[in-house]
Amino acid sequence: MSEQSFEQMLEESFKTIRNGEVVEGTVIDVKPDEIVLNIGYKSDGIITRNEYTNEPNTDLTTQVEVGSTMEAKVLKVNDGDGQVLLTYKRLAAEKGSKRLEEAFENQEVLTAKVAQVLNGGLSVIVDEARVFIPSSLVSDVFEKDLTKYDGQDIEFVITEFNPKRRRIIGDRKQLLMAKKEEMRKALFERINVGDVMEGTVKNVTDFGAFIDLGGADGLLHISEMSWGRVESPKKTFKVGDVVKVFIKDINDTKIALSMKFPEDNPWNNATEKFAAGTIISGRVARMTDFGAFVELAPGIDALLHVSQISREHIEKPADVLKTGQIIEAKIVDFNEAERKISLSMKALIQDEDAASEE
Repeated sequence: MSEQSFEQMLEESFKTIRNGEVVEGTVIDVKPDEIVLNIGYKSDGIITRNEYTNEPNTDLTTQVEVGSTMEAKVLKVNDGDGQVLLTYKRLAAEKGSKRLEEAFENQEVLTAKVAQVLNGGLSVIVDEARVFIPSSLVSDVFEKDLTKYDGQDIEFVITEFNPKRRRIIGDRKQLLMAKKEEMRKALFERINVGDVMEGTVKNVTDFGAFIDLGGADGLLHISEMSWGRVESPKKTFKVGDVVKVFIKDINDTKIALSMKFPEDNPWNNATEKFAAGTIISGRVARMTDFGAFVELAPGIDALLHVSQISREHIEKPADVLKTGQIIEAKIVDFNEAERKISLSMKALIQDEDAASEE
């Protein structure tokens, strides 16, 4: 047998391949930036790092093992050095595009890692195919900074699939809204007026705080935050605080909350503590022209009439008292039914004078 005829027979024993064809091969060598495949052709197939992944500086020896099999697409039958140039990532992208098309048609929920945070949204990769999620579709609330999603696995659905225009749009917002609606329905099915619950402070305003109850928000009005006086909700609560509340009222989709638990009502044992004739200390909470209101305990204010401040004539309480000042006075009247207590500093002075004379 001649040498020429032997070469011809050997070449004929190899399969023929064409550009764009998908081939399967066995990994015979792996370098940090290159994979070599035996594809049953007269030349080996080469997959460079750039044709394997979009991640720069990836060490391919950590991705592929010698002896494993993999599919790739032929880019060039002869790369100039007698080798076959292959691409893995482009084939994966084509498969990923097909996968996304099926997910789009079936409205399937996908999970993928955020590959890049862009000015206008997030970029995620599904089987090497890129999906763009606009900022407006990332969350059900406005988020100016999306960097917290970088590298995170997120769920979404495909709402637009147009590979020719390179528009594959994902939507995470509708999943969050659907989940919240399920939680909201479940919450309203199980809660009742009077139920004690734990919630998380979601937002604080000048008039109250909105508490996330796990499906819906309830309003904790400033007047329901304490039996005592709350001057500013923003000084009392901060976003993220976990609080214990009870449901005061449910009106359609609105939930009114309270932290004024009946067992903590300071008037429960007020009869003994604030009986008429008792001498007590209190803090001047606020003043009017006719008198000063003195806080005897959180939730219990007593009136110190201007005529009861001193034996001398006083035009208005602010002439001799200051807000926040601690004073001592005598309880001269206790009306439990109307929850009214009257104080007198003048009576206390008179008692002292009488004691001195005796």
